[in-house]
Amino acid sequence: MKKLSGLSSCLILLFMTISAPASAVTSKTAINYTVTFPEAQAHYANIEMTISGIKNTTTDVKMPVWTPGSYLVREFAKSVEGFAAFAGGKEIPAIKITKNTWRISNGKASSIKIVYKVYAFEISVRTAFIDASHAFLSTSGMFMYPADSLHAPSTIHIKPYKGWTTVSTSLDHVGDDPFTLYSPNYDILFDSPIEVGTQDVFGFDAAGVKYEVAMCGGGNYNREQMKIDLAKIVEAETAIYHENPNKRYVFIVHNYVKGGGGLEHLSSTVLGAVRDGYATEGTYHNFLSLAAHEHFHLWNVKRLRPIALGPFDYDTENYTRSLWIAEGFTTYYQNVIMRRAGLYKPDEYLGVVAANITSAENLKGNKTQSLSDASFDAWIKYYRPTENTPNTNASYYGKGANVAMLLDLEIIRHSKGAQCLDDVMKYMYDEFYKVKQRGYTEEEFKATLEKYTGVNLDDFYQKYVSGLAPLDYDRYLGYAGYKLVDDYAANNIPTLGVTIVTGGGKSMVTGVMRDGAGWIDGINVNDEITAIDGAAIPEIDKFIAANKKVGDKISVSVIRDGQKMVLPVTLLRNPGVKYHIEDKGTPTAEMLAVRKKWMHL
Repeated sequence: MKKLSGLSSCLILLFMTISAPASAVTSKTAINYTVTFPEAQAHYANIEMTISGIKNTTTDVKMPVWTPGSYLVREFAKSVEGFAAFAGGKEIPAIKITKNTWRISNGKASSIKIVYKVYAFEISVRTAFIDASHAFLSTSGMFMYPADSLHAPSTIHIKPYKGWTTVSTSLDHVGDDPFTLYSPNYDILFDSPIEVGTQDVFGFDAAGVKYEVAMCGGGNYNREQMKIDLAKIVEAETAIYHENPNKRYVFIVHNYVKGGGGLEHLSSTVLGAVRDGYATEGTYHNFLSLAAHEHFHLWNVKRLRPIALGPFDYDTENYTRSLWIAEGFTTYYQNVIMRRAGLYKPDEYLGVVAANITSAENLKGNKTQSLSDASFDAWIKYYRPTENTPNTNASYYGKGANVAMLLDLEIIRHSKGAQCLDDVMKYMYDEFYKVKQRGYTEEEFKATLEKYTGVNLDDFYQKYVSGLAPLDYDRYLGYAGYKLVDDYAANNIPTLGVTIVTGGGKSMVTGVMRDGAGWIDGINVNDEITAIDGAAIPEIDKFIAANKKVGDKISVSVIRDGQKMVLPVTLLRNPGVKYHIEDKGTPTAEMLAVRKKWMHL
């Protein structure tokens, strides 16, 4: 054997260090975090992680690349700075070996300390945000974990920034210290966001559970009314499953000038809301509907889940074709619950259903992407929208909700008002979450739907789930004596078929509708429209609708990449729809029975 030179020996040693298998922690390993905010005003948190009881000579730690409930690889490691490791008070070798993995050469040391900083300045319900007023710790983007050790418990100690007094989270406190938290494993930790600041906290009891509401950022909300209304939602949702699996649940609400969106967690949720919108009935109802949606997820998707969504792989995408169930059914139920809780009157409920149908049917993407594909491609399409997204994407939220409605009406009709979609959800929850203790497959959910609808759903699935057939709303609404009416059906209004945003004296094209006039005749996104038939027009859509006819040929002057050009365009009819639901005639007794069950009359 040829003797290795000194340089070769060093290279081999380095290679062995980099390629060595990760060390798994043992049952005797203790993991602790300390979080401080010396530069909160600059949006940083300092993390100190200690691991003791290590048996191996190398330790890998990882940062998740995504957060459960939001199906996008967000690369949280991009916000990490200053990573270093120490043992016995001395810095030890640490090297980054993948985009989200660091390998520490701890040798014989059984205890190590890891330090790093996280930059947090993205306002959303899915990502961490820190400033001098508060810290929202979206835990999957803050805390590293030992590789292959997602089962390990950990303790988190928070040292608040000056003036911060309160911690809100579903994690348990350690003893009487509200700033020291315990997580039994990393799936729980990454599903338990933490709010630290001066939030207004109040609570209520519902369905045998202690509820906490943490209102961040102020607002014109009415505490007492909100407690009453949220309790109604909780009770109505719990009635479906006949149990509420939590002992405690936390609503974390971030109030902004313009806010929205929510993210579900196992025992909490994070909601975005309009700070001064609570006094307006429509805006307040939107908030309650959002709360109903995210709270419903504690059953549907957090416990009753597609088999691919747990246990999670935090290194990569976790694909499923069933988001139309996990999210679509939840979108349907958020409005069902608002009706059952008495927060929507019957006509308001029908209005909301019609608005959801309108929104879903105005997406051209319904003709190019199935619900199944929309679910699977959420990772690369839904959360990565482009100017062409409306033309290519179906919504597993909106269309999924409409499919859920059709199935609900079918079950009610088949059972003569004795059962509804609730019975499917309850059966699946009991069978898979409680008995089999695993997620369901697509085939298993379909089989349960067939059990309760009483029909073979092969054709239904082929048309509406994996196919592109238009939903037959009138057939299923007809079971309840209703029909869908398009308010725009008789309109013959011309349109360019483009989305125009005006500002700074410019009219910029931001979207081009598939098969519309602009699509066919070559108007592009980012074109600046300067004239119609040679004249500058401030409100182009209104001008065309009022002064032109379908079939008219016009000239559209644009500036594209600094170059002027004139495009001949033939105007087409605006294909947009606006639906409402009305009686189809005198309902039969069977129709009234379906209506009573569906509408909670």
